[in-house]
Amino acid sequence: MVSIALTIAGSDSGGGAGIQADLKAFSALGVYGCSVITAVTAQNTRDVTAVHPIPTDVIAAQIDAVLSDIDVAAIKIGMLGMPDVIETVAEALQSFDGPIVLDPVMIAKSGAALLPQEATAALREVLLPRATVLTPNIPEAARLLDADEQLTDEGLKQQGRALFACGPQAVLMKGGHGAGGTCTDWLMTADSEQSLQSERIDTKNTHGTGCSYSSGIAAGLAKGQSVAAATHAAHGWLHDAIRRADQLNVGSGHGPVHHFHGLWA
Repeated sequence: MVSIALTIAGSDSGGGAGIQADLKAFSALGVYGCSVITAVTAQNTRDVTAVHPIPTDVIAAQIDAVLSDIDVAAIKIGMLGMPDVIETVAEALQSFDGPIVLDPVMIAKSGAALLPQEATAALREVLLPRATVLTPNIPEAARLLDADEQLTDEGLKQQGRALFACGPQAVLMKGGHGAGGTCTDWLMTADSEQSLQSERIDTKNTHGTGCSYSSGIAAGLAKGQSVAAATHAAHGWLHDAIRRADQLNVGSGHGPVHHFHGLWA
């Protein structure tokens, strides 16, 4: 029987991030993917030129349609956009008791804002306590805490502990925005603080890394893996997807990672 995961996120017309990246990640890792679209973006590898929010009643109807019929084992939440959407998603998931991976999408790779300032508090207060794993990058962690960005390992761990205190069962502090030849992520749980290290790859083609990483974790959780096992597996898979990204040669800006590097060149 196939494992099933659901992504609740925005659509990327360029195919590199959002629900398109999530569904690719699910498929690449052997999981059947369902989707709930929260916004439609006009987007390519260079820029986000338009964002059209989906009405909250339609978002709720999508969630109900999937969960009332399909045996979803894990959920990944990405771009939500506005406080009313955050509230809608939280309410619609009240009866879901499986793992939830929350990727606090705030800024696109191009620099376009995807989460207004007034929605940050709602995200922190309403959804962080529901998350099995929270996966912020350095700018997102700082914004969630209304603090300065931290680039050192100790600074990342301190912010990870502060976010863990907001209610999620685990926090993955991603170090991709840091410097140096090694990229270090920190997985913070009640019992441990584990580092995940990889060689920093010199490429501009990293569009969709955050979406893909969180979806990779959700795929592992859908298959019954522990948080630690799912995170380590997604970390290794994503590193190879970034390493092979230049083979795709998609667009003239920040191209996508190669989700299917294990299947075709």
